[in-house]
Amino acid sequence: MSHEPDYPVTAAVRFLRQNAIPFQGHLYRYIEHGGTAAAAEALEVPEHAVIKTLVMDCDPGKGLIVLMHGDLEVSTKELARFLGVKSVSPSDPAQAARLTGYLVGGTSPFGTRTDLPVYAEASIFGLPTVYINGGKRGFLVSIPPSELKRALQVTEVNVAIPPRQG
Repeated sequence: MSHEPDYPVTAAVRFLRQNAIPFQGHLYRYIEHGGTAAAAEALEVPEHAVIKTLVMDCDPGKGLIVLMHGDLEVSTKELARFLGVKSVSPSDPAQAARLTGYLVGGTSPFGTRTDLPVYAEASIFGLPTVYINGGKRGFLVSIPPSELKRALQVTEVNVAIPPRQG
């Protein structure tokens, strides 16, 4: 008899299972506005290995996903330059939820409602393991970064900047 792990079966989990992507689920106590620092602390892993799933807009109604290290931010100027568009900005929470089917704080790049292009900071693929949202607040999945590429059509970018202080 197999023992099912004790974590939610989200759209992201279903997507990973359907695509035979090996992962481990990690539940932690979600802290409102705690971000990747709270997740990293709860799981006792470096924040650099906790990957944010950011939903951005490049044209009205045109969304995209950026996967970024938890301890870094996205240079929207660099990303816009890379994409050849005038500007890129974070989607508002309602738009992000509409596009992905996930609540902000629980956004996963896996199993999104809309098929969105995914851009990932290239240095993510140098890590042994990444921790990325599993489709629910307080739930991350850990997977080898090579499996990210197998699961998603990822375009690597170099758009990381240090977080703004203050």
